[in-house]
Amino acid sequence: MSVPSAREPLWSRWIGWIMARVIWNTAVTGAANVPATGPVLLAANHTGVLDGPLLYGVAPRRSHVLVKEEIFRGPLAWLLNGSGQISVNRDDGGRTALTEALGVLKRGGVVGVFPEGNRGRGAATNARAGIAWLALNGHAPVVPVAVLGTRRTGESVNKVPGLRRRIAIEFGEPLVIERAPGTSGKAAVEEANEAIRVALARLVDGASARSGIPLPTDDPQRERTH
Repeated sequence: MSVPSAREPLWSRWIGWIMARVIWNTAVTGAANVPATGPVLLAANHTGVLDGPLLYGVAPRRSHVLVKEEIFRGPLAWLLNGSGQISVNRDDGGRTALTEALGVLKRGGVVGVFPEGNRGRGAATNARAGIAWLALNGHAPVVPVAVLGTRRTGESVNKVPGLRRRIAIEFGEPLVIERAPGTSGKAAVEEANEAIRVALARLVDGASARSGIPLPTDDPQRERTH
């Protein structure tokens, strides 16, 4: 099983910090909710291309974020691989990425996941089951993370925000995921997945009200398929 290195290159954290604090105006709240030790899953909503880099840059612990394979091209491939991010191959249903992520959790590390799968409205109205499977098998608490401001209504999901745009990232309280006695594996994953989705949706809604940054009202990915 391939597992990203536990060593964190100093340059990667500097790049993340500069992106969040210098290039964009990112306000971070609730970072103390991320457990200081042990395996942790960060479950973030997803609206724009900048979500992953900013999540990595502001997380209080070094994280390995699941990133779609298409992004691992050219110079970005060196940057992503060098900083320990995990490539998601959709051809195998993401199984290889989940195996690598599980290895990180078993080592006591932090994994960042976007349960919605694709960039869109970011309201967490749906969630894929991969994070629930990781939480149950990696025995990791799930910290919901609201990322707001990386995409505005009318902007492409691939648009890079303008310099110094105001962005808010809020870490919620950890959610402990456990399989109830007598529950089948499938039912446990389904129940865990819905619990994670609901916790994330509530956090996003509250964080939007607290920060004054609304979610985009459009979903370019969904509109493109209809």
